[in-house]
Amino acid sequence: MGSVEPVSTARAATTRRAVVGVLMASLLGAATGLCALGAADRVVLVWDRVVGLPVPIVEEMPGPETGPPCPLHARYVDEPPDRLPPDTLAAWQRLRAAADADGVQLCLNDGKRSREQQARQFAEAVQQFGSAELAGRYVLQPDESMHVVGTAVDVQPLASAGWVERHGRELGWCRRYENEPWHFEYDPAHVTSGCPALLSSATGS
Repeated sequence: MGSVEPVSTARAATTRRAVVGVLMASLLGAATGLCALGAADRVVLVWDRVVGLPVPIVEEMPGPETGPPCPLHARYVDEPPDRLPPDTLAAWQRLRAAADADGVQLCLNDGKRSREQQARQFAEAVQQFGSAELAGRYVLQPDESMHVVGTAVDVQPLASAGWVERHGRELGWCRRYENEPWHFEYDPAHVTSGCPALLSSATGS
């Protein structure tokens, strides 16, 4: 067996102090970051599901509760789209410009929702339809909804939604559910890969 050179007590103490110093600095930096994030009373860590958006608190960002009446049909509204994440907002503006060029007006009846807004809409749907199972065919829970992620829009009236279904894929927009002809989701991959097959409803049933 080879010999082991003993480490002096002074050298060991210096090494321990250096390691502790590094650990304390790291913990202090992390705590400072969390305090900055927690200025609104809590820290929300969100999986970044929006391309090009750096670690946003997207799921807590509320969308408009309503908007001005849709000029095509007073039953619907035309929400301001500014709460959509940047990529989705730019895609929506391109879609609207293309529709305008074809003489078609699109009303944004519903776009970005926060988790709280989505949960409220789901609870209202349960009351309306009588069960969570039936409600889920039209309104998803917050963890499942692309409105919360910020990549879904509901287009009205239905004639305008029909235009989006025919032309939206070229700009990344696809209809997703057979029972919701107004609901479209944005994904730039749709431009090249095409739209996925329609699901019968949001629950797939």
